[in-house]
Amino acid sequence: MTVKIALLGAGRIGQVHARAIAEIEASELVAVHDPMQQAAESLSRATGATIRPVDEIMADAEIAGIIIATPTDLHADLIEAGARAGKAVFCEKPIDLDVQRVRACLDLVDSTGTPLMVGFNRRFDPHFAELRRRVADGVIGDVEMVAITSRDPGPPPLEYIRRSGGLFRDMMIHDFDMARVFLGDEVAQVTATAAVLVDPAIGEAGDVDSATAVLKTVSGRICTISNSRRATYGYDQRIEVHGSGGMLRAGNPRATTVEIADSGGYRREPLLDFFMERYREAYRSELSAFVDSVRNATPCSPDGRDGLLALLLADAAARSVAEGRTIDVATG
Repeated sequence: MTVKIALLGAGRIGQVHARAIAEIEASELVAVHDPMQQAAESLSRATGATIRPVDEIMADAEIAGIIIATPTDLHADLIEAGARAGKAVFCEKPIDLDVQRVRACLDLVDSTGTPLMVGFNRRFDPHFAELRRRVADGVIGDVEMVAITSRDPGPPPLEYIRRSGGLFRDMMIHDFDMARVFLGDEVAQVTATAAVLVDPAIGEAGDVDSATAVLKTVSGRICTISNSRRATYGYDQRIEVHGSGGMLRAGNPRATTVEIADSGGYRREPLLDFFMERYREAYRSELSAFVDSVRNATPCSPDGRDGLLALLLADAAARSVAEGRTIDVATG
């Protein structure tokens, strides 16, 4: 069975997903929609998918699943449209920037029995997935502390920042999801601090570019998260898990393992440039998991609840910065 897919949104992340679908034998990209005609035409030429309006895509019974890669403010409406049309839905994070809007959307998803997968691609990175497997196997005993580093080589355009919902809801939300995965216990408290250290224009746009968050779970486990919109040495993505019996760490992959030693010292390949290179395999693996869920009628993971819980942590972190105190996640 070949799962026919429609892609809503032909921008940068939409193009990444289109390439991933092309690499999955059990799926076929048959339709694409984007209000920017040039973007839609470019992706149509590259993939052979036809350009169609959203209502036509939803009405096509042969299309089993949709991928939502539009701006965030369209996500919830499109999820609901897909749910009403009986489509399986893959949606980029976040579902929405407003928690109540997310809850309402998930209520409809639940009532229709719609398969919904949220795009937390880092769960599918082979390095982090292997780290998760070893933690689950008890290699380091009981998890006690987690440290997550996520630093971009440079900030996104200001126009993107203005629509993103802020660093906590746009960037660190990935790390909140990974924290939940590795802590193995729900977060009870969030303490965050943030600053504008990279570009004053980011602050003028109402956001921050440098932040840390400390999460404490119900059982007392701790996670520290470090984010920056600037890393002069490349895309820095690392996770360390400390347990009662040792420590596990997943570092940064490089283009090759070649190292040179000469009179100037030891030098290695630089880090990969950005997320499209670093997480290429993760994007393919997550969509492969989505396609498998559609084909086999099995639950999607990460699902809408994972998206909601990560957003709650992002909201708590933003509130912690604004109020200068620790926020109890359970009570808001």
